Amino acid sequence: MHKNLRWTTALAALTLSVAGHGLSAQGAKTAAAAPTFSKDVAPILYKNCISCHRAGEIGPMSLVTYDEVRPWARAVRDRVNNGQMPPWFAEGDHGRFTNERRLSDQEKLTINAWVAAGVPQGDRKDMPAVPQFATGWQIGTPDAIFEMPESFSIPARGTLEYQFYEVPTNFTEDRWIQAAEVRPSDPKHVHHVIVSVIEPDRATRPGILQVKPIVPPNLPPAPPRAARPPQTEEEKATAARRAGAITLVPWAAGEEPHVYPAGTAKRIPAGSVLLFSQHYTANGTPSSDRTKIGFIFSKEPPKSEIRTGQILNTQFVIPPGANDVQVEAEATMMDDAKVWTLHPHMHLRGKDMTYSVIYPDGRTDVVLKVPRYYPDWQTDYYLKEPLVLPKGSKIHVTAHFDNSPGNKYNPDPNETIRWGEQSWEEMMIGWLTYTADHVAPPGVRPSGQQ
Repeated sequence: MHKNLRWTTALAALTLSVAGHGLSAQGAKTAAAAPTFSKDVAPILYKNCISCHRAGEIGPMSLVTYDEVRPWARAVRDRVNNGQMPPWFAEGDHGRFTNERRLSDQEKLTINAWVAAGVPQGDRKDMPAVPQFATGWQIGTPDAIFEMPESFSIPARGTLEYQFYEVPTNFTEDRWIQAAEVRPSDPKHVHHVIVSVIEPDRATRPGILQVKPIVPPNLPPAPPRAARPPQTEEEKATAARRAGAITLVPWAAGEEPHVYPAGTAKRIPAGSVLLFSQHYTANGTPSSDRTKIGFIFSKEPPKSEIRTGQILNTQFVIPPGANDVQVEAEATMMDDAKVWTLHPHMHLRGKDMTYSVIYPDGRTDVVLKVPRYYPDWQTDYYLKEPLVLPKGSKIHVTAHFDNSPGNKYNPDPNETIRWGEQSWEEMMIGWLTYTADHVAPPGVRPSGQQ
């Protein structure tokens, strides 16, 4: 049945029901009145949408005033109904998260009824106050800001190789980072940014995440597209210096600032250099970008050093036209650990991703399931309670890819797809942040020692 007809029928039934209970015609009319923007819809948008959909933010249109929302009313309804907005793609039966964004069933019904009634504005006196948002830095005023040394000019068309920029911190002592925020000056052209730390001495902190790609027995390993190897002595020296850089903060469209749990922080050693890895994509309009990152320092050394890890598989092949290719990877925890966030990452053919934990006693638990992956909106899923993983626990990540003509994001269903840096190639990464229970942060004595 058509949505408008359903709502008309429902309102008529409500009117008859009210009338049958002896209420006046005026009372029945009031009971069956359609929702209005001012009284019913604006509060929903203000609570769930305008943090992104307002001037200067990442949403493609502002949804603050009635005049701004009215032309997009049906698009808002459709994206709410298909689960695309608000941008929260985790299945509700697996995991609980602090940054969860969902509309209630009643809120969805209200938006549908409002559109079916012809998007009435209602009395402007019923409008709620517009929420106040922080302007500029969402983490507050940073203690330190670093930016690319120069702007990068983005052409209107063409494939752009990754751009790398090294920025000295000039820190004379180790710094612990409690919050970090990446801010591209032109986010519409930035596919993603990874800010890493090149430490003055090659990092020696012990690793506890042992990652293994899973290759089906009938599928020979497929190496990723080879990057051009270093040619000159200078290029070789640069590659050697950047090898082993520690991931500090990844960023992609839709990602929130990184604020680390109390008692944890990320370390930037004295004398370190920040490495900005910039992935730009042309979109038909020339532009320029100069990305920056801001830090809030921890007031004291943390109990645990929080780390960013990747559970990834680079050895896959996605045949032309295939609509459901499974790719898997697994990591074993080599120490007791806690996992704080999970972040699926794929490109345009990504279909879904699931994180499961396999405990040493054989129990299995699905901790995050994203049944519909949207490549244009990246999400860090912040767990309400950390996953407590005994040594030997495995995190198993399963992804599916759709290289068929039915995938509206697919740039070319006739191509054989492998791992690659460009958005028209593919990646399979299960990002996570974690702390190790028995590894003391560098420079911090274990409790009980003087």
